[in-house]
Amino acid sequence: MARPCSVCTHEQREAIDAALIAGESYREITGRWGVSRSALSRHLRQHLVALLAGRSEVEADNLLEQVADLQKQAQAIKDKAEAAGDLKTALQGIRELVRIVELLAKLRGELDERPQVNILLSPQWLEVRAVLLKALAPYPDARQAAAQALLEVDDGHGG
Repeated sequence: MARPCSVCTHEQREAIDAALIAGESYREITGRWGVSRSALSRHLRQHLVALLAGRSEVEADNLLEQVADLQKQAQAIKDKAEAAGDLKTALQGIRELVRIVELLAKLRGELDERPQVNILLSPQWLEVRAVLLKALAPYPDARQAAAQALLEVDDGHGG
């Protein structure tokens, strides 16, 4: 059985969720509530995203509203700073807006941060392809068909 989420079971979960939604850094949250960075990342990915997937529409709507409010506030501050010619503060506002947009994308499941591996560039794939074509050398028709199929896989049209 899987271990319960240490953030979900934390007595200050709502405050931690609010800090995540506000875009606070993991370092700040870790220091304040003593939860690990990996637990925060897992919690954000598994539990907050699950909320937005419809498990609790009221909570999900509330989270999205909070993030949308933060986005409006950050935009207003950035606009004021820009109008006042305070470019340093305006740039900080832009940075915060980027973080908020990134958070919204994560919460909505629109941002996939999992590593992508292209097997077609791996030495093992290139070796298997070469061995296969060499083994089919005595059978020109089969070799030609296999070569065509491998080209389609390389081009992303295999199936």
